[in-house]
Amino acid sequence: MISKVLIANRGEIAVRIVRACRELGVRTVAVYSEADRDSLHVRLADESVCIGPPPNSRSYLHIPNIVSAALITGADAIHPGIGFHAENHFFAEICAGYQVTFIGPRPETIERLGDKIKARRAMQEAGLTVLPGSTEPARNLEDARDLAKALGYPVVLKAVAGGGGKGIRMIRTEQDLVAAYPVAQAEAENAFGNPSIYLEKCIEDARHVEVQIVGDSHGSVVHVGERDCSLQRRQQKILEEAPAAGLSPKLRARICQAAVRGAQAAGYVNAGTWEFLVDRQGQCYFMEVNTRLQVEHPVTEMISGLDLVKTQLIVAAGEPLPWTQEQIRLRGHAIECRINAEDTTRNFAPDAREVTCYIPPGGPGVRVDSHLYTGYRTPPYYDSLLAKIITWGASRAEAIVRMKRALQECMIEGVSTSVPFHLRLLDDPAFVQNELTTTWIEQWLSRNRAAV
Repeated sequence: MISKVLIANRGEIAVRIVRACRELGVRTVAVYSEADRDSLHVRLADESVCIGPPPNSRSYLHIPNIVSAALITGADAIHPGIGFHAENHFFAEICAGYQVTFIGPRPETIERLGDKIKARRAMQEAGLTVLPGSTEPARNLEDARDLAKALGYPVVLKAVAGGGGKGIRMIRTEQDLVAAYPVAQAEAENAFGNPSIYLEKCIEDARHVEVQIVGDSHGSVVHVGERDCSLQRRQQKILEEAPAAGLSPKLRARICQAAVRGAQAAGYVNAGTWEFLVDRQGQCYFMEVNTRLQVEHPVTEMISGLDLVKTQLIVAAGEPLPWTQEQIRLRGHAIECRINAEDTTRNFAPDAREVTCYIPPGGPGVRVDSHLYTGYRTPPYYDSLLAKIITWGASRAEAIVRMKRALQECMIEGVSTSVPFHLRLLDDPAFVQNELTTTWIEQWLSRNRAAV
């Protein structure tokens, strides 16, 4: 088994990994920037190392400092968490070069599935239905124009190396394409170091359904059900649910089996997510693979009773999965609300100030993943996520009621948060009736701008 894990991340996910390691008897090393010196993950870990000043490029994204911290502290594994280096095949290769276990897929798997066009090809070969679109990156604007005409508007521009909703542009007309193409390229270059762009046919009024899979190095791959992540603002997920309500048993089985088939074809090891769009006719289209743990993994844990982070460590140590597909039992319904430090009345502007009071909610069926404490100062340099509130119920209706109660109990003072926004969202009849698509939030915001 792994003996010491360096956590190459920050915030709530770093705290989550510390807790999983402690339950397994694995020691932890926290890395932190100067801005995160007093962060909770630093306080909870067994050891900690400062890796640089606040900017990401000089701390959390600075590979030499992270690897040096692992070698100096004797860590035999690195968990990349979510974001930063979690889908960086180059980082995974460097870890392997220093005989440090990367807790995630193999470098070649990350490289192949992280390239969206390569992933589309691989999944087509595995028999999955993919969205109509590029088979090669668009070499220039003329290429993009020709393909958009062939596909028919609307289309979506995407970064070949993309992830996390970055580098995506909805295109309805040729004029939109001309304006958006250079902007999407620049964003892709800035975010991923790769300006390559491709196009896909836009499926409007679709649902975003993703499947959690886990594979081990002994050839076993299982799924742990699906999640609905349709509620998004600017391609950023706001609220997630498991299971995806409203899917027929046949469609649910088809999506989960497709994800397992794709993972088996890719020789996938560790945790990952196969993402699909489901149209109103029940046709599901493969979109992409996230070769890492997802922010929304707690909803899957709540309905399955499994610990996905501990499973990541077990699989990374070369051990077989501790359960078979037949042993996985999913029950009830779970919802996750992402609580961000942002002022929703000012177009969701980030708010970096001191948290003067923090009292998390509790009670039956409530879980909170957070790095907050009273007196914590939210740094302006990083993602604005403060906490994830997750509720479980025997039914979707009970999970919603519990989420409302949890949000009403949650006390975060000193900074603006998205709690009031979530409360209004949960009260909307269309949400309660599960009439949700990937464009619903933006439409809801335009209708309720004054209230938000």
